[in-house]
Amino acid sequence: MTALIWCVVSYSGFLQPLERLTVDARFWIRGPLPSPLKLIYVDIDSDAILEHGSWPWDRSIFAKVCDVLIKKGKTKAIGIDVVFSEAGVPNIADRNLISSGNREFGRYLWAGSPVVLGASYASGVKRNNDGSFTQRVFPRIDDPQPNALPPELPEWPVGPVVFTPPNIGLIDTVAGQTREVRLFAPVPLRTYYHLSLELARMHWGIRTQDMNYFDDRVELRAADGSLVRSVPFKGAQETAINWFSPWIHPSNPRYSINTILLASQMLVAEDKADRDEAEAFFKENDFTDAIVLIGPVDPLMQDLGATSMDKDPVPKVGVHGNMLKTIVSGRFLRESPHWVMWLITLLLAASVTPLIVAPGKLGVLARLLGGGIFIGYISFCLWSFAKFDLVLPITAPVGAVMISVLGGLVTQLIVEQKQKGRIKSMFGTYLAPSVVAQMVDSGREPQLGGVEEEITAYFSDIESFSSFSEVLSPVRLVALMNEYLTACTDIVQAEGGTLDKYIGDAVVAMYGAPLALPSHAHKACVSALRVQRRVTELRTKWSHEPDKQWPEIVLRLQTRIGLNSGRAVVGNMGSTSRFNYTMMGDTVNLAARMESGAKFFGVYTMCTEDTRNGCVAVDADAVVFRALGSIVVKGRKAPVPIFELVGLKEDVSETTREALALFAEGMRYYLAREWDEALALFAASANLEPNQPGLSRGVTTNPSLVYKKFTSHLKANPPESGWNGAYTMTEK
Repeated sequence: MTALIWCVVSYSGFLQPLERLTVDARFWIRGPLPSPLKLIYVDIDSDAILEHGSWPWDRSIFAKVCDVLIKKGKTKAIGIDVVFSEAGVPNIADRNLISSGNREFGRYLWAGSPVVLGASYASGVKRNNDGSFTQRVFPRIDDPQPNALPPELPEWPVGPVVFTPPNIGLIDTVAGQTREVRLFAPVPLRTYYHLSLELARMHWGIRTQDMNYFDDRVELRAADGSLVRSVPFKGAQETAINWFSPWIHPSNPRYSINTILLASQMLVAEDKADRDEAEAFFKENDFTDAIVLIGPVDPLMQDLGATSMDKDPVPKVGVHGNMLKTIVSGRFLRESPHWVMWLITLLLAASVTPLIVAPGKLGVLARLLGGGIFIGYISFCLWSFAKFDLVLPITAPVGAVMISVLGGLVTQLIVEQKQKGRIKSMFGTYLAPSVVAQMVDSGREPQLGGVEEEITAYFSDIESFSSFSEVLSPVRLVALMNEYLTACTDIVQAEGGTLDKYIGDAVVAMYGAPLALPSHAHKACVSALRVQRRVTELRTKWSHEPDKQWPEIVLRLQTRIGLNSGRAVVGNMGSTSRFNYTMMGDTVNLAARMESGAKFFGVYTMCTEDTRNGCVAVDADAVVFRALGSIVVKGRKAPVPIFELVGLKEDVSETTREALALFAEGMRYYLAREWDEALALFAASANLEPNQPGLSRGVTTNPSLVYKKFTSHLKANPPESGWNGAYTMTEK
């Protein structure tokens, strides 16, 4: 009966989100695939936005970039993941500049250039000439619409007439996600194919008229009629993407559009050295016969999404690249029919369940056999996906077996443990153990809401962590982070802290909740310095692992920690079905500002005055602090006194103590506006700082150098009479 219920639930579509997660897991376990063609990404990135201004740009930029890639780079074809629609041109735009750019890019496109521009149904509505709106709906072949509208198209207005370029490709995905694309849109007078199909056609040199769709496929044929590729689809022209790699991967070479544009300008420069450098660029970076995809990667352009191989959102231009690789390779994901799900679920549950729950002397052997069948099926699903791109059902069969097998055990657990066992089984996997124990002891289920408590909030983050993924494979990055996070978490919990969450490489914790901790500030400070000591030990350990050969960036790993103490709301927060024990409030936000602001002052652990005072009240000599003045953080008006946690008393050398004394004296003169005396003292303390740029790994500045720079600026530009020495932070 349980297996039958799972089959019905799966057939109704309720298990589809879980099944998709199993498909994502299969991608991760299978790993990247070799690319079947040379594909290069050209990024519309943050630097380009800063250089050329907000969207829309002068379209002549794209004419120059495409022209140099095709003529000098010998690129085979270019796809642009942008809809060059007039709807995206604001009224305040320079129409003369827009028109001249349109003319230049238009002449280039109509000259027969192998450039495909994006078109989309994502806008949802079409504005008519009379100001009215018409609903734009994606045309389905299983639900024909005789008056179906075309997608939002790239437009070139010439007087009262609007032209569209010859090569257009759809950039729509199903429901805006990154799993499936719609291959074509049949509308009166023309069929619009997906961008990846258009680029595949150009890759193989196939004419437009030799690409046609049928009830279950799109065919691409050579001029002699031979079939080059048959692309299967289901439902409303949908085909699943076989992800070949995550976004950041060696098989995805990338260049900024600024780089290409600069190279095109240098090719015609008067200086021969500039021309030679541009020639060398195209010679060293092999664009020959490549397919180039130009698309937005800047987060502000809001074209990001998580993928089956990227947990964090990445540019969606990668969708078209992986769909193109899927088409060219012919490695299409194949889903088994519904009857296969019914058959496998019923057979697996019927064969495994009796073995697992078998009593008597043969119970152990039976359970081993049942477990072997169960694991064998999952292994077969993974193997068939990696080998044949076949997606066999996992959620319904595995769910049916697990529920059937565990049914008796769960019943027994409920009888014996009642509410304690139920709370542990439901919440023990994602709440802090101390919180679960508190729930069990009280006999109360967790409820949404929180209470105000006196805590110390702890935030840590690895410096320049985004660069790690560029030099480490996913497997090595995970291994490194597991070791690092384990070390940090062990110290936090050993000092009485409660782990709130991990955010990538960041560790968020609290001291003083859910259980009261009178010495929370002192415990947090000691934890932070113990973590810094442990990070130093880890760097030494990694440098003595020749078999692993960690890159230099790992051996320079530094973590920044911010602390703040005060009142905060702590409790179970989230939705009624899924929540987490966490903290929130101004105290928490200020702790996060301490972590991010530490970088500016050249320190690795920074706290507020409240935390420093709380620590000193417990043990005045345990931790050595350095007063760094006051700052005004973003979102606040009042200055906040800040302190560096230099080290535990036993770890601070006499040289460092001398540096701190000179620095403190320099701060006294600095606040008294005696600039020359302050400069001399900061220069002296800079020579004794424990963290020296160029000598200490990962260090670019220190407090003495920061205040030396401040003092020089104020000496040249004296502050107003009301100056209080506080520095205003402009970033979070």
